[in-house]
Amino acid sequence: MRRDAPALPEAPAETQSPPLAPTSRMTARFDAALTRAGFSGAFGRDLLLGVFVALVSIALLYSVVVLARAEETPFAPAAVAVLVALTVVQSLTLCLRRRVPLLCLSIVVAAQIGMTLLLPADATFQGLAPFIAAYTCGTALSLKRFIRVLVTIALVFGVCGAVFALPPIASLAPPALVTDPVIAGLSQVVSAVLVFGVAGLVGNDVSMRRRYVHQERIRLVERERERVNGALRAERTRMARELHDIAAHHLSGMVVQAGAAEKLADRDAPALAPTLGWIRRQGKETLENLRMVVGALRDPGEFLGGGRGEVAGESDAPVPGMAVLDRLVETERELGVEVSLERTGPDLELPPVADVMFYRVAQEALANARDHAWGAPVRVELARGEREVELRVDNDPGAEREERAKASRGLGLIGMRERADLVGATLETGPTETGGWSVRLVLPLR
Repeated sequence: MRRDAPALPEAPAETQSPPLAPTSRMTARFDAALTRAGFSGAFGRDLLLGVFVALVSIALLYSVVVLARAEETPFAPAAVAVLVALTVVQSLTLCLRRRVPLLCLSIVVAAQIGMTLLLPADATFQGLAPFIAAYTCGTALSLKRFIRVLVTIALVFGVCGAVFALPPIASLAPPALVTDPVIAGLSQVVSAVLVFGVAGLVGNDVSMRRRYVHQERIRLVERERERVNGALRAERTRMARELHDIAAHHLSGMVVQAGAAEKLADRDAPALAPTLGWIRRQGKETLENLRMVVGALRDPGEFLGGGRGEVAGESDAPVPGMAVLDRLVETERELGVEVSLERTGPDLELPPVADVMFYRVAQEALANARDHAWGAPVRVELARGEREVELRVDNDPGAEREERAKASRGLGLIGMRERADLVGATLETGPTETGGWSVRLVLPLR
């Protein structure tokens, strides 16, 4: 029954899961292994990370102690024990990094200050916990807030370095950092900025990129949703046009014939049979068209047939198109309308959508002429050229039928214009010089 079966909108691209990259597969397997081992929450996995960082940091500390012993500046056993304890505390504090990042960073900073004060002047040691804690704070805090935290950390390190470099305190402490308090303070400030600042800024940049990617995905989903909604609105509009065309043409004709049958009922009973037969045929065709539209709304594959587009194979009605324009004109003539049809040019085959569009525009123009100019002659001209196809429907002045549906005023012209816009055609409507009405549809051929 219909050539241009409605196309259902495709599912959004985001709902289709792309294949995982090798790195993603390895990450997924590692994540599944941790879950099977019982480390499913953030606290458990961060605790496991803290244990790993503690082992690596103790190994680094051991290398520093061995190197100092080789250079004949050995650590005191008590200092080594305190350094190991601070390293373990600093590393295990990472289990709090995602729950309370600022508290985690504060403990890490305090432990790092203690380790710095225990180291000799010519020895340096830096574990992995400060980098991870600063990185986590960078991802969790805004840039301005992290800058304030970084300035605070740098001041604390600078003050501690300068105070412990003062002569009275430096003479009491076993490891003197440097002799000049100013240089000692600046050195600690630079060290804190390099360790905590760089890692935190990297984390902040990663967090900003993640938020940007997340917002882009949200925008893509919104655009896809708008595209799908637009397609659904367009489909509903197309179905509304189909229903309007069916009602405007078939049902209005049935109303005319029913009125004639009512007048013949008392005067000429034998003449009533052809009129009722016409109403029966038009009612059957109307039902078939309505079934086609409703079936397309539910499931085109179930309700639409194959090559001819028939409804479940039960309808023998031809596909609406210019090939059955003669039948459309003949139906109008059966209603008592004087209609002339003239075809010029070669018999070109139009694309299905354009073919149906020409048919529907001619159908609506004839229905409007029947409603607004009853009794006036109507001229239908179809001209096919090499560059364009033109349809023209003109009618002379006539009388407007009283039983015409008042609520349908204006919808026919809107539907014709929407159909023309879909295929890039030009529609011109307006009164003629003689007081009638003209509809002109032109489709350029590419």
